[in-house]
Amino acid sequence: MALLWLLSCFTLIGTNFVSGAPASEPELSIVPRIINGQDAVPGSWPWHVSLQSPTGFPICGGSLINSSWVITAAHCRVTTSNLVMAGQYDRRSFKDDIQLIKISKIFRYPKFKYSKVFNDIALLKLVVPFHFSKTVSPIVLPSVDDKFSAGTLCTIMGWGDTNPNVSEVPEKLQEASMPLLSTAECKKYLGELYKDTMICAGANGVCNYEGDSGGSLACKMNGRWILVGIVSLLSDVCPTKDPVVATRVSKFMPWVQKILAHN
Repeated sequence: MALLWLLSCFTLIGTNFVSGAPASEPELSIVPRIINGQDAVPGSWPWHVSLQSPTGFPICGGSLINSSWVITAAHCRVTTSNLVMAGQYDRRSFKDDIQLIKISKIFRYPKFKYSKVFNDIALLKLVVPFHFSKTVSPIVLPSVDDKFSAGTLCTIMGWGDTNPNVSEVPEKLQEASMPLLSTAECKKYLGELYKDTMICAGANGVCNYEGDSGGSLACKMNGRWILVGIVSLLSDVCPTKDPVVATRVSKFMPWVQKILAHN
């Protein structure tokens, strides 16, 4: 089964103003929405950021976890010449309260290797903090003990391509919902590639595509949206019934907390 991990096309976003809940609740349903998908509700995913080239081209997604830090996939190859943009919904609109900030430091998980898909997680420290608003606020990080059962509907989001045959960034932020899969289902799909640091979702026709690796797989718990996964691995065929594979954030929380505490 062919898999690509350097580029991932998610189309979704989410979080609430400091509390981990979106500004407006999306309607979750198991419907294909990324390829030929659905526009997000403006302001519904305020933690989602776009990691951009110096010329403004989106290369990956990420999630704001506090005013000064973003979490993303290590394979995105972000450098300090890239920029982090938050607050945008419609690329054509001049009304969006967009904030664009430079990256100060990059911390990739020490055991990540570009030749592998394991431990695909990185932290970005910003030069100056974001100003929180209705459209810019952080997602809640999981604890090491958080459990999300198979079948839980979660959300992905981003600015990735919406047509596998056309390289074109959508005008509006895209979103889609998908169920988490069981460990057994994830193992069956990934085979020898499977590690317990991975989590699978989807296999329902929803697929991510080029441009949104590093975005969030967000699931709701006790009224708050939690960063359960970071988009990492995808099938090379869209649309697809294969699952999205994400880095399981809870497994890396000790490392995340250590980096934040010492930097």
